[in-house]
Amino acid sequence: METLEKIELVLSHIQNVQNNCYKLGMKLIKRGEVEMGRILIAHGQVHDNSKFQGVEFDHLFTGDSILSDAIKHHNTTNPHHPEYWGSIQKTPEVYLIEMVCDCAARSSEFGTDIRVWFRDVATKKYNFSMDDETGKKITYYLDLLLSSPFNGTVKETFNNN
Repeated sequence: METLEKIELVLSHIQNVQNNCYKLGMKLIKRGEVEMGRILIAHGQVHDNSKFQGVEFDHLFTGDSILSDAIKHHNTTNPHHPEYWGSIQKTPEVYLIEMVCDCAARSSEFGTDIRVWFRDVATKKYNFSMDDETGKKITYYLDLLLSSPFNGTVKETFNNN
């Protein structure tokens, strides 16, 4: 893959996360969580900027560094990754929300089910349960982010016409 294609993929991902942060941030603001929504939108504007510097850039765009070094650098310099805080339970809520926006973007880019990923992969990777406080927060923010723009299910919408 050429450098231009890689840059386009990274920028597309960042734009997807920005869109998710905007969408969820606006929903939070409408629910009266103005400060959280505002900060989330601001975080979306600088999401993953580290990918254009140092070891991350070297790995992504020139292939000069080891992947594990680039991933470790990314996860420990970007506060929307639980590794930055030492655990998902220590991750401040606004960064947890940004992580949900990030994971939802990746899921849509790869055509996978984000809820299944959180339930089957993230719970093991980050040592939490979908039934504990962290899991309930993730579910709450996923529900807000992924809620249908229609008043009812698609099936109900089409059956009522």
